[in-house]
Amino acid sequence: MNVGDWIKKRSIISPESIAMIYVDRERETQFTYRTLNDHANRAANYLLAKGVEKGDRVAALLFNCNEFLEVYFACAKLGVIFVPLNWRLAPQELEYQLCDSGSRFLVVHDAFKDKIDPIRLKIPVQEENFCVVETRGVPWGSPYEDILSKFSSTEPETKEEVGWEDPQMIMYTSGATGIPKGVLMSHRKTLFNTLNADIYYDSLRPEDRFFSPLPLFHSGGLLMMATPILYRGGTYITTRTFDPGQCLKLIEKYRVTIFVAMATMMNMILNSAKVEDYNLSSLRYVLSGGEKTPLSLFEKLSEKGIYFTQAFGQTENSSILVLPYRDASRKRGSVGLPVFHCEVKLIDEHGNEVSGGSVGEIVVKGPTVMMGYWNNPEETSKTIVNGWLHTGDLGRTDEEGYFYIVDRKKDMYRSGGENVYPAEIEKILYNHPKILEAAIIGVLDEKWGEAGKAFIVLKSGEAMTKEEVIQFLDGKVAKYKFPTHVEFVKSLPHTESGKIKKASLMEGERSS
Repeated sequence: MNVGDWIKKRSIISPESIAMIYVDRERETQFTYRTLNDHANRAANYLLAKGVEKGDRVAALLFNCNEFLEVYFACAKLGVIFVPLNWRLAPQELEYQLCDSGSRFLVVHDAFKDKIDPIRLKIPVQEENFCVVETRGVPWGSPYEDILSKFSSTEPETKEEVGWEDPQMIMYTSGATGIPKGVLMSHRKTLFNTLNADIYYDSLRPEDRFFSPLPLFHSGGLLMMATPILYRGGTYITTRTFDPGQCLKLIEKYRVTIFVAMATMMNMILNSAKVEDYNLSSLRYVLSGGEKTPLSLFEKLSEKGIYFTQAFGQTENSSILVLPYRDASRKRGSVGLPVFHCEVKLIDEHGNEVSGGSVGEIVVKGPTVMMGYWNNPEETSKTIVNGWLHTGDLGRTDEEGYFYIVDRKKDMYRSGGENVYPAEIEKILYNHPKILEAAIIGVLDEKWGEAGKAFIVLKSGEAMTKEEVIQFLDGKVAKYKFPTHVEFVKSLPHTESGKIKKASLMEGERSS
């Protein structure tokens, strides 16, 4: 078996159950498991007709949509390596990933015509191997809709078997710290990541309605959200793009049981609408990524009777730690315990395991670890050492073994000989009633070597001074951790998953 078989099995076990509800600006469409599998088979048979073979790479530049999942499962059935692309990237960035992966086929939304036109003759995709979704005014490529009408919905006949050890996907890291690396994942990695999700999402069940507006081109949206709920036979609900004003309406309308949003997204939702105006009683919990989640957000949702829990992972391993939602109040701030099929520990700079509340780098071992970086053995050997994946994230554990994220290893700076972890200070600033977002980086300082600089986005209509920031921190953290510089900005740069791109802030400081 392989990941592509899952959607086939579901189409046999529960053919008329709703697999997906897709909401875009103009319509809401429901797809049964039978329909989703039929469409995936048509796409797979089309790829076979185009000469695509096991091991070839097929890229997708798509919004969240049913076509994304159809191509995803079609590739899995054939043993073709799926390459999801971030549609927020610039043409030159897309060119790099398409060339680096050697993708010979591209499925693209017509909305991205202007991103592909400048690079169309520079990438390894031949003219006849472009396939366009929602074709409107695109002079090149075959319309995806024609595939569904012209090709068979029977299961594709492959020349070679596709098994768990075969590569399934190349997913590029966000590139927040430099040139993106292609993370090569096997079918086995997706299997065990899905099993982990099933266990720690309180045993997903067929009656669950799982709403995730996270982008499918991201590991969180595809591997931690969409794939597990479809494996379990539930309903996956998504939107073309994230609209904070729309989320509460959809939770109420579709009686959503699990909602997923990054902390920044959840803040936007709470600021855009009154939660009390909606019936959210169907929710078992809200799940967020392991970023710097302010305690005030836990408290806001707790007041509404909503469990808010966290998970932590990265593209190279998908889920690593999950906080059981029943512990959400008791262990606020924790990202939980190691997922079931994964071993996690903390090590110091010499590779020795640390405990007792000491800070160390989070390293991971198990079947969920990536195969390596595509065409990059040097970076692979730096990242996977003796079977352990080095995440680059710093954490600590409490007396019960629950993990807490301290910061990214690269974000830490030394001020006057002391280690400073910006995330610690940022988490406090997020609790200030005037502050919407905050990011701190280390900058050169003549006296201390390095000092902190805080970039702060205020909520609409608010005003604040540097003195107020320092006064708010006073008594909450040591004075050497106070940012020396404070800059109020209108917005902060974000990755596609909603995390703040500190590399961009650092580059701005170096160039100023």
